[in-house]
Order: sequence, then C-alpha cells, then structure tokens
Amino acid sequence: MRLRALLDTDVLGLRLLGGEDELDRTVRGVMTTDLRDPSRYLTGGELVLTGLAWRHEAEDSERFVRILASAGVAGLAAGEAELGSIPDDLVAACFRHRLPLFAVDENVAFASITEHVVRQVSTERAGDLAAVVDRHRRLMSSGPAGGGPDAVLDLLGTDLDLRAWVLSATGRQIAGSEHPLPTAVRAELAGAHLAAMRTARPSPHRTSLASGGTTSTYSLFPIRTGGTTPAADVRATLLSDWFLAVDADAGDWPAERLDLLQGVTQLIAVERDRHDAARTVRRRLAHEVLELVQAGSPPAEIAARLRVAAPVLVPGLGAAPHWQVVVARVDWAGGDVPAGPAAQMLLEEALVDPAAIGPDPTDRIAVAHAGDEAMALVPLPPADPSDGGFTDDWRADGLLDTLRGPLSRGLADDGRLTIGVSATVHSAEGLRGALEEARHARRVAAARPGRVCVAGHEELASHVLLLPFVPDDVRRAFTARLLDPLRAYDRRHRAELIPTLEAFLECDGSWTRCATRLHLHVNTLRYRIGRIEQLTGRDLARLEDKLDFFLALRMS
Repeated sequence: MRLRALLDTDVLGLRLLGGEDELDRTVRGVMTTDLRDPSRYLTGGELVLTGLAWRHEAEDSERFVRILASAGVAGLAAGEAELGSIPDDLVAACFRHRLPLFAVDENVAFASITEHVVRQVSTERAGDLAAVVDRHRRLMSSGPAGGGPDAVLDLLGTDLDLRAWVLSATGRQIAGSEHPLPTAVRAELAGAHLAAMRTARPSPHRTSLASGGTTSTYSLFPIRTGGTTPAADVRATLLSDWFLAVDADAGDWPAERLDLLQGVTQLIAVERDRHDAARTVRRRLAHEVLELVQAGSPPAEIAARLRVAAPVLVPGLGAAPHWQVVVARVDWAGGDVPAGPAAQMLLEEALVDPAAIGPDPTDRIAVAHAGDEAMALVPLPPADPSDGGFTDDWRADGLLDTLRGPLSRGLADDGRLTIGVSATVHSAEGLRGALEEARHARRVAAARPGRVCVAGHEELASHVLLLPFVPDDVRRAFTARLLDPLRAYDRRHRAELIPTLEAFLECDGSWTRCATRLHLHVNTLRYRIGRIEQLTGRDLARLEDKLDFFLALRMS
C-alpha cells in the first residue's frame, strides 16, 4: 500500500504534518516503538508508530529521525497522547530528512492503525494471507473470546495446514497447536533458536530433530518486541525473548509465505508487549517489598506491605502463602551488557511449572531487579485448602534441569547464569533470611564451572548456616591459616590483598568486573591474585579453594 492511502481512511484520524511529496512511498509493514534506537528491529519500508516516550529534549528528535531515515522506513506516525501535540523539533527533523510525518489523534489506538496496515499490505501480497490478517482483532482482543496468540496459530493450522508454537527461551510453551510438543523437543528448539541468534544467522532458523525414529524439520522465527530497554546488543534480551516454531521447512517457501509468518510474529509481539505491560504493577510491588526486606525494615512493616500487595501478587488466594526467594544473575564478558531486565523476565518464565502452557501461569511470579541481579518472590499457595497443605517448593536441581539445556547454547562462551534458591519461609519475618540465603546460594553456584549453575539452600547447611556452631578455636585456626599471611603482607606492603580477595569472590571470579569495581588494570588484579595464591598455596581457579577463602572471610 502507499502512504497516501492512510489519509484516505477517515477512521484512522491521521493528520499529515510534513512530507507531502513523499506520500507515494510503499508501506511494507508496521512497527510500534518507543526505543531511542530501534534500528536493530527495522528492515525498511515500515510505518513507524511511536508514543514519543523516547523524547526527553529537543535534540532527541534529530537523532531518532536520522536513525529511521537511515533504515529506510516509509513514514513516522507520532501519538499526541504523551505530549498533547507533536513537538516542532520533530516536525523540523522530519522535514530535514524528507521523512513523512503523521499525527495520531489521542483517541485512536495504535492497534487500530497496525491492524489496518497489516490487513492492506497482506491483502496485496497474496490471497492466502487474508484469512489470517483479516482476523487480527482476535489476537488483539482480551478475554476468552479473543484467544490471544492461539487464535492466529489456529488459523495457520486450519487455513495453511501449518502447525506452530510460541516458545520461550527456556522452552516453555506459551501458545500453539492443540498437540503440545514434548518437553525434550521444546528444549532442543529453544537451544537451536538461541544458538542461531548468537551467530546472527538470518531468520528463519531451520533445524532438524530426530524423534521416535523420524526426523522433523522446524523453522524458527524470532519474535522481536518493541520493549522499553535499549538493546544495541542481542545479548541484552536474548534469554527472555519468545520465538515461533513452525513444523515445516521454510527453505523453499515463496516470499509471500515468509512475509506471512513474519507478520504473525509481529502480531504475537504486540501480545507480548501487552502482557509485559500488565506485569508492571506486580514488578513494582515486588520491588517495594524486597526493598523493605533488604533495608532491614521491621517484620510488621513488611507484613503490612505484603497484605496490601497480596491481591495483586497472589490473586484469588484466601490464605497467606508460604514464600520462597530466588536470586539470579546473568554475566556477560566485557561487563557492558545490561542484564538485569533480561534476568527479571527470565525468572518470570523459569519459575513456572514446565508443564504449564500459556502466558498466564507467569502471573503468580513477582520479580524485581537491581543492577544485574534479579530477585523473585515466589508464593507457594495451598495445594489443598481442606488440609492446609502447600505446593512443592522450587528446588535447585529442578531449575538446573529446566534451564541448562537450552540456555547454555545462548550463553555460548561469553555468558553465565547463576541462580540461588532459598528455603520456604512461612511469614514476613523470614524473608530477610530467605533473601540472604538465596544470595549465598547464588555465590556458591557462581563458584562452580559451567554456563548455567544453580545452588539451593540445602547446599548451605554444611557451611554458611552452620558457621555459628563451629568452635571458636577451630574458626580461629582455619582463618589464621588462610588469611594471616595475607594480613601480614598487607601490613608490610599496603597491598590490599584482603580487600582484593573479597571483591574477587563477590564478583564470582570475573576479572573484568572485579578490576572495574576496584578501579584497577586487569594485569594489576592478576598480579594481586597471583600473590594471594603464592602466599597461601591455594589456587583461586579451584572451587574448593574459593569456598575455603569464602568461609574464612565469613568467619573472620
């Protein structure tokens, strides 16, 4: 379709603010974004819809429009709801870059424009696309009648004889065919998708899996959302993205069929964005509760906050649940990839029964993040209200089995995921201890080799939790044997070996992050660690020696 056709549709309520000479441009798709730099999601020919949340000062308009023009988008439509009117600096920037600019009335939903454009573009492409795109509203509508992503995937099956599933990066099924994929197949597909994304292979990614004596070929399509986190590096969102798996080999598909599937991923991305937006309140409440816990607030204050938050965090439960705390951290080589939001979304997916299907089961998981660390407040509702029993808690080995297979391929050779799981606590009084327990467990996990490492509270019973019961003379002898040579050296040379050792362990043995934290060159840090090993006869590359130093510092 041509841009000028948008002005001929009164129901869209678009007003042209500039670029009348460019209205014969062809629109090939539509994208909604409020990213400051959406370039990685643009392929050219899109009508870009934006609510202007990226604009904080006049200079932002020039940068944003320059990115769009360089990507070859067809036009820009800006909503008036955020600022009341379209800023003059945006109008001027579009004029300079010859980019057509439309104003979207605050009473017109972006979804209506998206639906109109997708319908028109698809109708022009091929007849077999119309059946899916014309029923776009079924995806966009909420409630049982809408059907969400399942509605569109059902149409793929009935109209085009394609079986398809929406999967998370952990391999959990969000939506799909009436025949769920086996757990092992979903995990393999998730791993294949993550590996392809890490190597920047063009989509769709094709992979063949052998099962039951037969081999099936699947085509995997990334679902790229318009989220709020600037993601110049694919690793920033890799572990939390969804993807579409189609039981077919797309290698010989015509362009029209590929366009159809790309359009379907765009529709599902809208649903994902809406689902994430619905989590905003839950994330804020989780953050408030965990802030009180970390600050050491009185248990009565934490309990009162939990009572206020309970209708949102644990809707429909008549009894106060038991709680677990799970802490996760994603670390990438170089230390410059924002990992906190991705770790947050990853936990929201991972802490769901692997057999559960659909996006709704994640709504009982409240996760917050601070820096690169994500913290989950996991309610354990009654399993049977008649006997007061509670559902089984999450165990480290279960999480490891769920995550290690697919996520290891996404982490490749430059990323690590470490998770710690607390014991179950029965009241607000125990949350502070549960949070510290989960953090200790995560540090134990970080001391192990491997790309995905998980440790539970039960693994702390032999050291951290029993430290207070170690006789004083044993504690003194143990810490003296390990730390006295370092203390003596520090006194003589002011070398700060003890603070270096503490920082190195807290950074999980990451040379880059530790050097940054201590404001040292990496070579200086390596020299200090080498001196520590020389003075103590220990090797900080070994798990046992890391744990011994960790315990010695705890007992000192």
